[in-house]
Amino acid sequence: MNNQMIRDRIDALRRVMADNGVDWYLVPTADFHNSEYVDDHFKVREYLCGFTGSNGTLIVGRQEAGLWTDGRYFIQAQRELEGTGVVLYRMLEEGVPTKEEFLAARMQEGETLGFDGRVVDTRFGWELEKALASKQVKFSYEKDLADEIWKDRPPLPCHPVTVLDESLCGRSVEEKLAALREKMHKLGAACHFLSKLDDLMWLFNIRGRDVECNPVALSYAWITREACHLFLQAGEVTEEMKAHAQRCGIALHDYGETEDFLKHCPMEGSVLCDPGQLGYTFYQILAGRAKTVCAPNPTTLMKAVKNPVELEHMRQVYLKDSAAVCRFLYWVKKNIGRLPLTEYTAAQYLDGLRSQIDGFLELSFPTISAYGPNAAMMHYEATPESCAVLQPEGMLLVDSGGQYLGGTTDVTRTFTLGPVSEEVKAHFTAVAVGMLRLSDAHFLYGCSGRNLDILARQPLWEQNIDYKCGTGHGVGYILNVHEGPQNIRWRYTDGMPEAVLEAGMDVTNEPGVYIEGSHGIRTENVLVAVNGEKNGDGQFMHFETLTYVPIDLEAINPALMEPADIRRLNRYHEQVREKILPYLDGEEAQWLLEATRAV
Repeated sequence: MNNQMIRDRIDALRRVMADNGVDWYLVPTADFHNSEYVDDHFKVREYLCGFTGSNGTLIVGRQEAGLWTDGRYFIQAQRELEGTGVVLYRMLEEGVPTKEEFLAARMQEGETLGFDGRVVDTRFGWELEKALASKQVKFSYEKDLADEIWKDRPPLPCHPVTVLDESLCGRSVEEKLAALREKMHKLGAACHFLSKLDDLMWLFNIRGRDVECNPVALSYAWITREACHLFLQAGEVTEEMKAHAQRCGIALHDYGETEDFLKHCPMEGSVLCDPGQLGYTFYQILAGRAKTVCAPNPTTLMKAVKNPVELEHMRQVYLKDSAAVCRFLYWVKKNIGRLPLTEYTAAQYLDGLRSQIDGFLELSFPTISAYGPNAAMMHYEATPESCAVLQPEGMLLVDSGGQYLGGTTDVTRTFTLGPVSEEVKAHFTAVAVGMLRLSDAHFLYGCSGRNLDILARQPLWEQNIDYKCGTGHGVGYILNVHEGPQNIRWRYTDGMPEAVLEAGMDVTNEPGVYIEGSHGIRTENVLVAVNGEKNGDGQFMHFETLTYVPIDLEAINPALMEPADIRRLNRYHEQVREKILPYLDGEEAQWLLEATRAV
């Protein structure tokens, strides 16, 4: 993107800020529902500063501007912000101020901070209030100032919703609503305002297409002990959806009427809302009318624990998806140096293989295909215009996944295209060892991901290497590829969810190494927590693996592995052969046998 264009846009925003009496303006990466990935209509931060990553917050003052993002995007953000006048602030790095600290240091007494209160979550709003209270800062949150300068802004996304068959869901809407109301009662709430999109889709057994790769529809719900109101755009409500709502006792309303409804509907008793997911504007409305019970949405945890029907569908989907990745690995290794290949064409080939699987809906995120130094950028994305040519040397990292009627997948493999250095082999081996150790974990019920993260990181920490992200995240069921509250990470900050690992929770296992300018390595499987033996010491647990794709033995140095780690690798590859060979034949099957040979 043209750097002068970015400077012009920020200057235009500053003029609008001045017209509205706003001294500083904050733009997060969010829609009205605090979604991780957003439709083009909501990509205000990207429009204003040119940074295309999925996480970041822009703060614009009269004289300066800064962008805050996490370690996944440091390299990408530095490149995309160069020449724009926007300063990069690397979150969680030593000496780097938080957004709140920055504003507290820069803002003067009585100045005004502006933001669109629909896209700033309530918890962050409270943090801003606390950080800026001593300076008597005023908040202006009822206008989207960027809308005044973004003349060709895309409209709100709107696509017909799909009603899922109950055979895919395992539980009816009525059962889910009854369980939710029971949890509301325990929390002392008579009403619940739900705005988290994947929670809404799960609760009502529906799916949408309003966010690329995330099968969700823009929606809200107002739930009381007796009634349930669902807000959808008129263009999304099909005859099937109307019949579904009538069967389930759901009253349908237009999405645009939500704010007015909350201002005037009967509101008796306390209202349950999740400040980490609810927009600041909506919280102000609710808090002005009733006592609020602030707690995580019960649906988030309910959704995270997959039921037996969901798990069985997931097992079948992951086998088919793993087989497609195996075909892809064979194809690349067979054709490197023989066919002209790029990062982009390789990704296209894999995407094509997935599209042939029964029940395929779309990708679960744009395929990351990163060669050589590009792999050091965790969320790099090749394009037809900008992609590296693959050579018969070095390594290719491919992180990919699909949305299917029956599950959502996420898998990463880094594999050799030719000779690699001993240093790269050492890094690759440490990543594989960490991934396998975490997969093999046995632990007591009550552990969270914080207790287990060390298993994946220890082989890298022993080499004084770390990766600037979590080790694992939950994965949705025909839903968002990133799901909580479960995760695996060693470092927690205020407001970050931490959940006990429950039987039925799925989680990714993806340690990595990222050396700027040299190489990147990530190996990722998806696991499901399972109950094991229960005795006087408690309920023991372990993981079931869903992903079955070979770990490239050409990059493994067995001399750097403990005997137990070699056994883990051989055992995993034996399982890959057993489960995936039935999906392959001919040369592909022969390749798999060689790729999973015992070390």
